[in-house]
Amino acid sequence: MAKQDKLKLKKYLQAINKIEKARSKNNINWMDILRLALNHAPDETIKLMKKINEKDQKISNLFNNIK
Repeated sequence: MAKQDKLKLKKYLQAINKIEKARSKNNINWMDILRLALNHAPDETIKLMKKINEKDQKISNLFNNIK
C-alpha cells in the first residue's frame, strides 16, 4: 500500500472513531427518551418500537442480500 493510501486510510479510521464516540453518547440520549416514553405512554411506545424493529429487520435483510 502506498504511503498516500495509508494516510487516507488513517484519516478515514480517525473519522470513524469520532463518529463512534458521538453515536455512543447519542444512543444514551435515545435510551433516555425511550424510558421517558415508556413511563408516560407504555402501550403506544411498545407499538412504535415494534414498528421500528420491523423496519430495522427489513434493512438488515436488504443488507444481507448485498453480501
